[in-house]
Amino acid sequence: MTFSSTRPTRRLASALVAAMVLAVLTGCSTLLGAPTPAPGSPPATTIESLLAQVTVVDSRPDVPGYERSCKAGDGCVFGPAWTDDYDGPGGHDGCGTRDNVLQLALTDVQFRPGTNDCVVVAGSLNDPFTGSVLPFSKQSAGDVQIDHTYPLAAAWDMGAWQWPLDQRIRFANDITYNLMAVSGPENQSKSDKTPSDWMPPNGAYHCYYAGRFLTVAVRYGLPVTVADRDVLTTVSNSCP
Repeated sequence: MTFSSTRPTRRLASALVAAMVLAVLTGCSTLLGAPTPAPGSPPATTIESLLAQVTVVDSRPDVPGYERSCKAGDGCVFGPAWTDDYDGPGGHDGCGTRDNVLQLALTDVQFRPGTNDCVVVAGSLNDPFTGSVLPFSKQSAGDVQIDHTYPLAAAWDMGAWQWPLDQRIRFANDITYNLMAVSGPENQSKSDKTPSDWMPPNGAYHCYYAGRFLTVAVRYGLPVTVADRDVLTTVSNSCP
């Protein structure tokens, strides 16, 4: 038997506060993982400010060596998927990163008994990629997936290959800035694409997505391509 909660657990309080701060800074009135209607989108001035801070490169290089897998013999360049062994919000709290993101993003959360409010088995997601309300259950976990706003493979190509491993692990598990629970099919459609090749089908979310992508880029010193900059500039022109 499971029990429900619509409130985040205490161990995620600091992460939730940070998420709320990010929402305020970007002019967004909702928390991570929630759909952003046009009136609550970040203003154009916020996106323009971020664009002014980010490095722009001609194109994305193709840097060899990216291997997400941590199986024997594989590169494991961003550490084990959803590890709890990192320094940052949600790290070393006894829960994997995926469950931490689900706790923040879902409503009507249900936990597996005996996991100290850790393993999420059910809930409901207001999907920012589609604008739809999606049910989540452990039995069909692929329907809701965890997206890296700035994709790992793109980050690798754009400079993360030079980072020490602990920095790459923090990036891959950054529940405050870089991770969102989203529609599984849309996450698969996005893959490792950046804004010049993919934007959420939910147009009302474009301004927040642009602000979020640029926030990650600035925070981690990752560049964007000329094509990305042009798309994000166009998006900013439609923001309030």
